[in-house]
Amino acid sequence: MIFEGLNEKFQNVFAGLKKKGKLTESDIKAANREIKLALLEADVNFKVVKEFTKLVAQRANGEEVMKSLTPAQQYIKIVNDELINLLGGETTELEIHKDEPNIFMMVGLQGAGKTTTAAKLANLLRKEKKLNPLLVACDVQRPAAIEQLEVLGRQLNIPVYSFKQKMNPRLIAREAVSYAKTNGHDLVIIDTAGRLHIDDNLMKELEDISTLVHPTETLLTVDGMTGQESVNVANEFNNRLGLSGVILTKLDGDTRGGAALSITYSTGQPIKFIGTGEKLTDLEMFYPDRMANRILGMSDVLSFIDKAQEMIDLEKAEELEKKLREQEFDLNDYSDQIKQIQQMGDIGSLLEMITGGNQIKNFDSKAAEKQANRQVAIISSMTEEERLKPNILNGSRKRRIAQGSGVQVSDVNKLLKGYDQTKKLIKQFNGPTNKRKLRRRFRMPFGR
Repeated sequence: MIFEGLNEKFQNVFAGLKKKGKLTESDIKAANREIKLALLEADVNFKVVKEFTKLVAQRANGEEVMKSLTPAQQYIKIVNDELINLLGGETTELEIHKDEPNIFMMVGLQGAGKTTTAAKLANLLRKEKKLNPLLVACDVQRPAAIEQLEVLGRQLNIPVYSFKQKMNPRLIAREAVSYAKTNGHDLVIIDTAGRLHIDDNLMKELEDISTLVHPTETLLTVDGMTGQESVNVANEFNNRLGLSGVILTKLDGDTRGGAALSITYSTGQPIKFIGTGEKLTDLEMFYPDRMANRILGMSDVLSFIDKAQEMIDLEKAEELEKKLREQEFDLNDYSDQIKQIQQMGDIGSLLEMITGGNQIKNFDSKAAEKQANRQVAIISSMTEEERLKPNILNGSRKRRIAQGSGVQVSDVNKLLKGYDQTKKLIKQFNGPTNKRKLRRRFRMPFGR
């Protein structure tokens, strides 16, 4: 999970402070030392660590902690505040113009996920900003880079401008912008070449492209697992090209946190998006406060809600609400709910967004995904009548369904048991008596 090791260390520091009624200077000094070690182990740039712990110490040794009724909580708030500042303070939006093509130039080292991120970004902005994107294949160095972008374009139904007869990325970029203007594309995303390390030939090529197309945004794609080395890379790109922002990728793995916590402070450039998975929908706007909450093990419910709203079909939701009221919830609806949860992304990453979720140990996201796929396959092997009336499923029908979906009869029975439990729960919540109980318990005005 994201920043799992760093999160655990912060939790241990905070747990020790919460046991104390008052905090002494030595308590705060010890806590700061533990935080410093945790950040260094997470491969955060040492200059960043030094400045961060200095600011925390200055505030923590002041009156706001020493005279607080809850010193531990006040200390945690200070750490959270400074962590938000370290991550950029505020969310930075992309610069988007209405009356001219928006040209986004994607740069970065080879292997950072730049090509996939270009496609993800085009997909996101088409959906959220109603833009008409054009992907441009300017990486003529890496074998199969053009083909990769074309495959991604086909999957998303987004056109890709490539010119395999011309292997000059400067000409391709210039002609692509001209093509976009002629064909009504108000967003041009240029996928440029990368290298295993920075060299002058690469930077000269990128500088030439930038001079020719005058990009609205120059976005550096950085592998979130590279640690403080990302600072050197970002500084070099920023000095030569003048970056407008950073996109961190691969934050769905065992990321220590070095890149995320170092790059904005060191370069002055904001993180604008983060890649949280392999799916083409796994790209999110970067919110410093939400990321700080996740690093410290606090709730990130807002990101969870955003993800849910993005993926849930409103028409289906309204239809389901009606069925729930009329108690007509069938196996088709049950299958739809499983699919919508899958569309929200990796279940493990969703758990991280909920308080305490990131403390769940040994959670197997792949096994959960496999189980969900198995349940959908079982329901798909049923006839329409069986999905609408599960009570008709006898032994022979269950054996046929198990054989058709490649599972055991016991798996079919588990599915039906889960469905029955869900149905009972729905029935309980629909009753007026339970609505009154819930209203009294939570002291909230439920609808009639």
